[in-house]
Amino acid sequence: MNITELARKLRVNTQELRDQLPDLGFDIGQKAIKIDDKLASRIIRSWREFQDRERKKTAYEALTKKDEKGQVILDKKVNVPGILTVKDFSVLLDLPVSVVISELMKNGVMASMNQRIDFDTAAIVAAELGFEATEIDMDEKVEADKANKVSDMLASEKKENLEHRAPIVVVMGHVDHGKTKLLDAIRKTDVVSGEAGGITQHIGAYQVEKKGRKITFIDTPGHEAFTAMRSRGAKVADIAILVVAANEGVKPQTVEALKIAQEAGVPILVAVNKIDLPDANPEKVKQELANYNLMTEAWGGKTIFVEISAKFNKNIDGVLENVLLMADMEAEKLQANPEGEFLGSVIEARVDKGEGPVATVLVRNGTLRVGDYLVVDGVLYGKIRMMRNYKNETLTTAGPAVPAKILGLKVAPKVGDILEAVDDPKKAQKAKTYRMEKEETFIKQGAADENAEENKKIVKLNIILRTDVLGSQEAIIESLKKIETADIKINIVSKGLGSVSESDVLSAEATGSVLYGFNVIASPASNFLARDKGVAVSTYKIIYELIDDVKKRLKDLFKPEMIRRSLGKIEVLALFKKSKDMQIVGGKVTTGIVEAGTKVAVFRGEEFITSGKVTALQVGKEEVKDCDKGQECGVSIVGQPLIEIGDTLDVYQEDEQIQTLL
Repeated sequence: MNITELARKLRVNTQELRDQLPDLGFDIGQKAIKIDDKLASRIIRSWREFQDRERKKTAYEALTKKDEKGQVILDKKVNVPGILTVKDFSVLLDLPVSVVISELMKNGVMASMNQRIDFDTAAIVAAELGFEATEIDMDEKVEADKANKVSDMLASEKKENLEHRAPIVVVMGHVDHGKTKLLDAIRKTDVVSGEAGGITQHIGAYQVEKKGRKITFIDTPGHEAFTAMRSRGAKVADIAILVVAANEGVKPQTVEALKIAQEAGVPILVAVNKIDLPDANPEKVKQELANYNLMTEAWGGKTIFVEISAKFNKNIDGVLENVLLMADMEAEKLQANPEGEFLGSVIEARVDKGEGPVATVLVRNGTLRVGDYLVVDGVLYGKIRMMRNYKNETLTTAGPAVPAKILGLKVAPKVGDILEAVDDPKKAQKAKTYRMEKEETFIKQGAADENAEENKKIVKLNIILRTDVLGSQEAIIESLKKIETADIKINIVSKGLGSVSESDVLSAEATGSVLYGFNVIASPASNFLARDKGVAVSTYKIIYELIDDVKKRLKDLFKPEMIRRSLGKIEVLALFKKSKDMQIVGGKVTTGIVEAGTKVAVFRGEEFITSGKVTALQVGKEEVKDCDKGQECGVSIVGQPLIEIGDTLDVYQEDEQIQTLL
């Protein structure tokens, strides 16, 4: 290719090209007229890379203002979530994504535009580009946005269009204090017997009727693993029933539940259960709850206490009557417009093998109808093909405060999502995949080699998790997070709903993961493939057992740590016998106590000489097991015979210690 033609392709002066080529590593000489086509291709590639670098440099210099000392001036502020994609970060900064990627590379982070980075990484890059970054909690922001969406819609409704709706009641409390038994007594159905291990593991919503008025109940699990689910229940509820066992009193989850309700601003009714037991002490419960601003009306407080026995159906009517009384006191808040725009909260979601994506929705405003097109944040999730109530009866409509199981969605929503209805599905965006089935990885600040030594000490367990419903998935992940420490890391490689598939097994093999299934099964083909690939597949129906299995695997991964325990020191006063690999010396115990069968380090002043093992101790002519401070003794030591008079023998014991898990 002719040099002139090459310069024309690169849109540059011929002489400028000749002058610049040596800096790019191409020394063709000032008088060259033609060059090889392969060389021309390399020059074109290198020249474009050079121009790209120059453009980025110019853009960076234009973006960053510096003071007299050359420090970047942070004159712009930006709110950054804890984790976000590089592309989203560039949008926040209103900068080209190439500039952000370039800054990440300068800080040792190799990330593509679709990979996620943490806040610390983003803050460093933002500072170098002249931004002051502030971390925001996206979960709190999303929850606040959802709450505002409901309140704003209700506020926009005309008062004359509002009608009273059924109160939404959440049942909360410590595990095994009788929450599900209470609901069982209320709705005359045996739910307890169907729960694995006697523990409610899904959110359920039910409606009952009392004095011609309906009440909607939300049953939240009581085990500590379900914190997120209890919190979610409180945020959609109007009234909270706090169930406390009269024989056990206030427990940690009792306190947690009442604080969630108090923070959500939900009035609380206390149901003191199990009063039929001989060791029941309702007065103790009242005293304990008084410490948490729940003072019984009998003592001049404002909290209603109802003593019940859910097992023997005692005073259940009292609970319902007081719920209606509290609903009357909150009457202004318990309103909605059945003819208004539909708005609903997702309280359960799952992907059923036969029915596909299924969601339980609590109607907050308007009326939900079969045939409605539903969206979440403007994204189309599908059309309602069928609706059922908690008795599995078919519904055609569901009004305010009515819980409905909906089928026909193309994509399963997330628990807590706000559903809206649209008339024209073409105006909504199309969802491409099941949102809960994909877990992205994110990049953290810091080069890998800097943390390599530290990471050697960290025990990591990769897990692929498949569950029946999203609520159980959240609960398991919450419990796994509590196991993590500075030395223990649990990496959820992927999570999803539905049965364990062959692709899960292949993913587990590729990532060295343990495959867990909760309330799901692995197909025969998956089990066969897992055996062939050497992948561990474990399925469980009780969360405790799954968590215990994870703890056991983590414990097996720990290497015993050798703990050095100093016992005492001996000053060498005499040398008695020496051979190739042993020595007998005499000395005096100056500190502590020395024992036979322990290890010894030999010091000459501050200098370490050698080490060995104390095989025998002798005082006078008698062999002993140990010698105390001040005693003189003979010491038989196995090891290099390098000990001299005046040396110090540091006697110690090494113990194996395996880290325990909480």
